[in-house]
Amino acid sequence: MDYFWSVVWAVSPTILVGLAFWFIMWSIIRIDRHERNAQAKVEAQERARLAARPSSH
Repeated sequence: MDYFWSVVWAVSPTILVGLAFWFIMWSIIRIDRHERNAQAKVEAQERARLAARPSSH
């Protein structure tokens, strides 16, 4: 049983760093997705506003 805990103790830092890396990357990708959606919404509103404006020609 002592061997088992030695293995767990040796492998746990690698697993914890991997989980931290996964969580950070997941957060970045999620934030980027939400930012892109917000930017697309603003751009669509601006296009609609410019299209509704009467032409000055």
